[in-house]
Amino acid sequence: MTRSRVFQIGLLVLLLGGAGYFCFRLFGFDEVSSGIAAEAILVLIVLGWTGSYFFRVVTGKMTFIEQRKRYRKAYDQITNKKLEEKFDSLSEEERISLIKELEKQ
Repeated sequence: MTRSRVFQIGLLVLLLGGAGYFCFRLFGFDEVSSGIAAEAILVLIVLGWTGSYFFRVVTGKMTFIEQRKRYRKAYDQITNKKLEEKFDSLSEEERISLIKELEKQ
């Protein structure tokens, strides 16, 4: 999630709090009760949001981790392809020499 996206969500939560306050006022709550009710709803929303973040951390489904897995897979494919091409371009004697050298390690 980008920084601008976090600011947008924060602004949305702030606006939801104000809208909740006015909605509770329209339903007949007094000022204090509507403020407490709107705040309680916002606290539940923030706790749910934070809980979903911790769930994604524990399960490894975070955006950065997913991007890194995709990048690593693409990088490995390109690297393997280049190594295969280079190995195929070697002469038979060079291949045997390389294989023997790798087996020693």
